[in-house]
Amino acid sequence: MELASYLAGERWSDRPACTHPLLAGLARLVNDHTSDSARHRLAALIPSVIGVTGDDPRLDVRIALRCATTALPVVAHERQLAMAVSILSAEHVLIGLDGSPDMAERGQEALAQVPEAARWAAEFGRGVRVSLKGFRRYAAPSTVQLAVRGIAQACVPDPDALLRDLLAGAIADCRALVPPHAAEVVDPARWVDACRLTTR
Repeated sequence: MELASYLAGERWSDRPACTHPLLAGLARLVNDHTSDSARHRLAALIPSVIGVTGDDPRLDVRIALRCATTALPVVAHERQLAMAVSILSAEHVLIGLDGSPDMAERGQEALAQVPEAARWAAEFGRGVRVSLKGFRRYAAPSTVQLAVRGIAQACVPDPDALLRDLLAGAIADCRALVPPHAAEVVDPARWVDACRLTTR
Protein backbone atom coordinates (compact mmCIF):
# COMPACT_ATOMS: atom_id res chain seq x y z
CA MET A 1 0.00 0.00 0.00
CA GLU A 2 2.98 2.30 0.44
CA LEU A 3 3.61 2.08 -3.31
CA ALA A 4 -0.04 2.90 -3.97
CA SER A 5 0.32 6.06 -1.87
CA TYR A 6 3.45 6.98 -3.84
CA LEU A 7 1.79 6.37 -7.21
CA ALA A 8 -1.19 8.46 -6.15
CA GLY A 9 1.09 11.35 -5.19
CA GLU A 10 0.25 11.06 -1.50
CA ARG A 11 2.45 11.04 1.57
CA TRP A 12 4.21 7.64 1.93
CA SER A 13 1.76 5.52 3.96
CA ASP A 14 0.30 2.03 4.14
CA ARG A 15 -3.11 3.65 4.65
CA PRO A 16 -3.49 5.89 1.59
CA ALA A 17 -6.58 8.04 1.15
CA CYS A 18 -6.84 6.83 -2.45
CA THR A 19 -7.97 3.34 -1.37
CA HIS A 20 -10.96 2.20 0.68
CA PRO A 21 -9.72 1.43 4.23
CA LEU A 22 -11.04 -2.15 4.30
CA LEU A 23 -9.60 -2.91 0.86
CA ALA A 24 -6.27 -1.44 1.96
CA GLY A 25 -6.45 -3.61 5.07
CA LEU A 26 -7.06 -6.69 2.92
CA ALA A 27 -4.10 -5.77 0.72
CA ARG A 28 -1.80 -5.40 3.74
CA LEU A 29 -2.91 -8.77 5.15
CA VAL A 30 -2.48 -10.55 1.82
CA ASN A 31 0.98 -9.02 1.47
CA ASP A 32 1.95 -10.06 5.01
CA HIS A 33 0.70 -13.63 4.59
CA THR A 34 2.18 -14.20 1.14
CA SER A 35 5.52 -16.00 0.99
CA ASP A 36 8.63 -14.01 0.09
CA SER A 37 9.02 -15.97 -3.14
CA ALA A 38 5.50 -15.08 -4.34
CA ARG A 39 5.14 -11.53 -3.05
CA HIS A 40 6.38 -9.98 -6.30
CA ARG A 41 3.23 -11.29 -8.01
CA LEU A 42 1.17 -8.80 -6.02
CA ALA A 43 2.93 -5.80 -7.55
CA ALA A 44 0.80 -5.81 -10.71
CA LEU A 45 -2.30 -5.22 -8.58
CA ILE A 46 -0.98 -2.01 -6.99
CA PRO A 47 -2.23 0.48 -9.62
CA SER A 48 -5.71 -1.07 -9.58
CA VAL A 49 -6.40 -0.04 -5.96
CA ILE A 50 -5.80 3.66 -6.61
CA GLY A 51 -9.03 5.62 -6.66
CA VAL A 52 -11.07 2.69 -5.35
CA THR A 53 -12.67 4.36 -2.36
CA GLY A 54 -15.83 6.07 -1.23
CA ASP A 55 -18.55 6.03 1.41
CA ASP A 56 -20.76 3.43 -0.27
CA PRO A 57 -21.35 0.77 2.43
CA ARG A 58 -21.67 -1.86 -0.29
CA LEU A 59 -17.88 -1.68 -0.65
CA ASP A 60 -17.46 -3.14 2.86
CA VAL A 61 -20.05 -5.83 2.14
CA ARG A 62 -18.44 -6.84 -1.15
CA ILE A 63 -14.99 -7.09 0.39
CA ALA A 64 -16.18 -9.15 3.36
CA LEU A 65 -18.33 -11.40 1.19
CA ARG A 66 -15.48 -12.01 -1.26
CA CYS A 67 -13.19 -12.93 1.64
CA ALA A 68 -15.69 -15.23 3.32
CA THR A 69 -16.76 -17.04 0.15
CA THR A 70 -13.15 -17.56 -0.93
CA ALA A 71 -12.06 -18.84 2.48
CA LEU A 72 -15.07 -20.97 3.41
CA PRO A 73 -14.31 -24.07 1.28
CA VAL A 74 -10.62 -24.31 2.25
CA VAL A 75 -10.15 -23.15 5.85
CA ALA A 76 -10.15 -25.30 8.98
CA HIS A 77 -13.51 -26.35 10.44
CA GLU A 78 -13.67 -23.77 13.25
CA ARG A 79 -12.95 -21.01 10.74
CA GLN A 80 -15.57 -22.42 8.37
CA LEU A 81 -18.20 -21.76 11.01
CA ALA A 82 -17.09 -18.14 11.33
CA MET A 83 -17.00 -17.69 7.54
CA ALA A 84 -20.49 -19.15 7.18
CA VAL A 85 -21.80 -16.71 9.81
CA SER A 86 -20.01 -13.89 7.97
CA ILE A 87 -21.71 -14.81 4.70
CA LEU A 88 -25.17 -14.86 6.28
CA SER A 89 -24.46 -11.52 8.02
CA ALA A 90 -23.28 -9.95 4.77
CA GLU A 91 -26.36 -11.21 2.96
CA HIS A 92 -28.58 -9.71 5.66
CA VAL A 93 -26.85 -6.35 5.23
CA LEU A 94 -27.12 -6.66 1.44
CA ILE A 95 -30.87 -7.09 1.68
CA GLY A 96 -31.06 -3.84 3.62
CA LEU A 97 -28.88 -2.09 1.05
CA ASP A 98 -30.65 -3.48 -2.01
CA GLY A 99 -27.46 -5.28 -2.97
CA SER A 100 -26.83 -7.00 -6.28
CA PRO A 101 -28.26 -10.54 -6.61
CA ASP A 102 -24.96 -11.91 -7.96
CA MET A 103 -23.25 -11.19 -4.64
CA ALA A 104 -25.93 -13.06 -2.66
CA GLU A 105 -25.75 -15.91 -5.16
CA ARG A 106 -22.00 -16.19 -4.57
CA GLY A 107 -22.66 -16.61 -0.85
CA GLN A 108 -25.23 -19.34 -1.42
CA GLU A 109 -22.87 -21.23 -3.72
CA ALA A 110 -20.12 -21.13 -1.09
CA LEU A 111 -22.46 -22.26 1.68
CA ALA A 112 -23.65 -25.18 -0.45
CA GLN A 113 -20.09 -26.55 -0.45
CA VAL A 114 -20.08 -26.93 3.35
CA PRO A 115 -23.65 -27.82 4.37
CA GLU A 116 -22.75 -28.64 7.99
CA ALA A 117 -21.20 -25.22 8.58
CA ALA A 118 -24.11 -23.59 6.74
CA ARG A 119 -26.67 -25.31 9.00
CA TRP A 120 -24.72 -24.37 12.12
CA ALA A 121 -24.44 -20.74 11.02
CA ALA A 122 -28.16 -20.54 10.22
CA GLU A 123 -29.03 -21.89 13.68
CA PHE A 124 -26.47 -19.65 15.38
CA GLY A 125 -27.78 -16.55 13.63
CA ARG A 126 -31.47 -17.29 14.08
CA GLY A 127 -33.16 -14.14 15.35
CA VAL A 128 -29.92 -12.13 15.26
CA ARG A 129 -29.96 -8.97 13.18
CA VAL A 130 -26.71 -7.28 12.23
CA SER A 131 -26.77 -3.51 11.91
CA LEU A 132 -24.98 -1.84 9.02
CA LYS A 133 -22.85 0.16 11.45
CA GLY A 134 -21.88 -2.95 13.42
CA PHE A 135 -21.12 -4.87 10.25
CA ARG A 136 -18.82 -2.18 8.89
CA ARG A 137 -17.06 -1.53 12.17
CA TYR A 138 -16.65 -5.07 13.53
CA ALA A 139 -17.89 -7.92 11.34
CA ALA A 140 -16.30 -6.91 8.03
CA PRO A 141 -12.75 -6.29 9.37
CA SER A 142 -12.91 -9.50 11.44
CA THR A 143 -14.04 -11.47 8.41
CA VAL A 144 -11.15 -10.13 6.34
CA GLN A 145 -8.58 -11.02 9.01
CA LEU A 146 -9.92 -14.51 9.67
CA ALA A 147 -10.25 -15.28 5.96
CA VAL A 148 -6.71 -14.27 5.03
CA ARG A 149 -5.14 -16.05 8.00
CA GLY A 150 -7.25 -19.13 7.35
CA ILE A 151 -6.28 -19.30 3.68
CA ALA A 152 -2.60 -18.79 4.49
CA GLN A 153 -2.74 -21.76 6.90
CA ALA A 154 -5.03 -23.95 4.79
CA CYS A 155 -3.98 -27.32 3.41
CA VAL A 156 -4.17 -26.25 -0.23
CA PRO A 157 -1.53 -26.66 -2.96
CA ASP A 158 -0.87 -22.92 -3.46
CA PRO A 159 -2.21 -20.58 -0.77
CA ASP A 160 -0.22 -17.69 -2.28
CA ALA A 161 -2.15 -17.94 -5.55
CA LEU A 162 -5.46 -18.15 -3.67
CA LEU A 163 -4.59 -15.04 -1.66
CA ARG A 164 -3.65 -13.14 -4.80
CA ASP A 165 -6.89 -14.20 -6.50
CA LEU A 166 -8.81 -13.10 -3.41
CA LEU A 167 -7.27 -9.63 -3.53
CA ALA A 168 -7.75 -9.32 -7.28
CA GLY A 169 -11.39 -10.38 -6.94
CA ALA A 170 -12.06 -7.92 -4.12
CA ILE A 171 -10.53 -5.11 -6.16
CA ALA A 172 -12.73 -6.00 -9.14
CA ASP A 173 -15.83 -6.18 -6.92
CA CYS A 174 -15.11 -2.72 -5.54
CA ARG A 175 -14.21 -1.15 -8.87
CA ALA A 176 -17.66 -2.16 -10.12
CA LEU A 177 -19.12 0.31 -7.59
CA VAL A 178 -16.69 3.18 -8.19
CA PRO A 179 -17.66 5.72 -10.85
CA PRO A 180 -15.34 5.40 -13.88
CA HIS A 181 -14.03 8.96 -13.49
CA ALA A 182 -13.05 8.27 -9.87
CA ALA A 183 -10.48 5.59 -10.69
CA GLU A 184 -7.22 7.44 -11.04
CA VAL A 185 -4.83 6.80 -13.90
CA VAL A 186 -1.28 6.03 -12.82
CA ASP A 187 1.49 8.07 -14.42
CA PRO A 188 3.57 5.46 -16.35
CA ALA A 189 6.83 7.19 -15.45
CA ARG A 190 5.92 7.12 -11.77
CA TRP A 191 5.10 3.40 -12.06
CA VAL A 192 8.47 2.67 -13.66
CA ASP A 193 10.15 4.66 -10.90
CA ALA A 194 8.23 2.68 -8.26
CA CYS A 195 9.29 -0.61 -9.85
CA ARG A 196 12.91 0.51 -9.69
CA LEU A 197 12.51 1.34 -6.01
CA THR A 198 11.23 -2.14 -5.23
CA THR A 199 13.97 -3.99 -7.08
CA ARG A 200 16.90 -2.34 -5.32
